[in-house]
Amino acid sequence: MYELPRYKNPVLVSSMDGVGTKLKLAVTMDSYTSVGIDIVNHSVNDILTCGATPIFFLDYIAMGQLLPHKIKDIVIGLSGACQEVGCALIGGETAEMPGLYAGDDFDLVGTIVGIVEKEEIINGQDIVPGDIILGLPSSGLHTNGYSLARHVLGESRQVLEQYYPSLGQTVGQALLAPHRCYFNDLKALLPMVKGLAHITGGGFSGNIPRVMPDNVSASLDTSAWNIPPIFNLIQEKGAIGRDEMYQVFNMGIGMIIITSQEHSPIFLRQLPHCAQIGSIIALKDEKRVILN
Repeated sequence: MYELPRYKNPVLVSSMDGVGTKLKLAVTMDSYTSVGIDIVNHSVNDILTCGATPIFFLDYIAMGQLLPHKIKDIVIGLSGACQEVGCALIGGETAEMPGLYAGDDFDLVGTIVGIVEKEEIINGQDIVPGDIILGLPSSGLHTNGYSLARHVLGESRQVLEQYYPSLGQTVGQALLAPHRCYFNDLKALLPMVKGLAHITGGGFSGNIPRVMPDNVSASLDTSAWNIPPIFNLIQEKGAIGRDEMYQVFNMGIGMIIITSQEHSPIFLRQLPHCAQIGSIIALKDEKRVILN
């Protein structure tokens, strides 16, 4: 149960997601706290795109054999991430299903519910040509693209423990970096936001058009931010084309902010790692992302 706070015209915003095949790497590295953080932060970011404040979260953990140390570490990640954004970890479910999950395999799914005043919902309908596109950096792959990354880099313990000077850490550490949460960075600035896009599965072209009205497109300057070395490593090892990289991965930008020219300097001042990466342009009968 959860008692709603006082709102004039409250709208509940909900989302459900999983961590995906990043869990395979967590099993190999026997490291589980980060995936607990991942599922919360991913979910918070998803409802943030509507302007919602997270209020409660529920988790689902399924394993072939319930092992206390794994559950404990996952919940440490879950609860810590919830506390960071003032979200109640209100309940959850654990399931032991040896007939479904083989060996150390497991699944982790989360459901989040947030709230927003109806008049403060961010829906992108005020976006016009000339608006500025800003980007907030990711901490790595976040929770998307791991099937391709595992195929290219491998997933054995030996591979994941290999140190790369370009990364400044092992491959496993880079791949298990927790999904960054943007709520605390953006909550005070939401009144100046016209649109938000959480760059997850589908990359730039799959997420940014969702928040734009018809007859405008997003023109991005891909040289405006530094691409983290883990993406360069994946691209080189897999001989992957540029277009596919930007469709599968976030390429170092985890959250897109669309705001007016008037307000963009405020974001750049208050968010030190924020970068201006493009603008909204008029494009009749089209709504797409142009990567320059």
